[in-house]
Amino acid sequence: MKMLVAVQFFIISLLLTSSYFVLSSADSSACGGKCNVRCSKADRTHEECLEDCNICCQQCNCVPSGTYGNKDECPCYRDMKNSKGGSKCP
Repeated sequence: MKMLVAVQFFIISLLLTSSYFVLSSADSSACGGKCNVRCSKADRTHEECLEDCNICCQQCNCVPSGTYGNKDECPCYRDMKNSKGGSKCP
């Protein structure tokens, strides 16, 4: 009986873990696609823009539409600051 409970617990744990990985990779690809659009016309290097945008997207779960502006669509993204007090997110 104890063995059956242990096996069931193990199977449920595997299912929950695999669901978590599917959701987390889906979120990162959604950020990547939105950040590619956001950084397509960036003044700074594309790689720097993507790095900052992905950090902001992962923390805020959103990226404003377009390549510039529209930050009011995502207040968390808008309000993140870098170490110098400027806007962290492109």
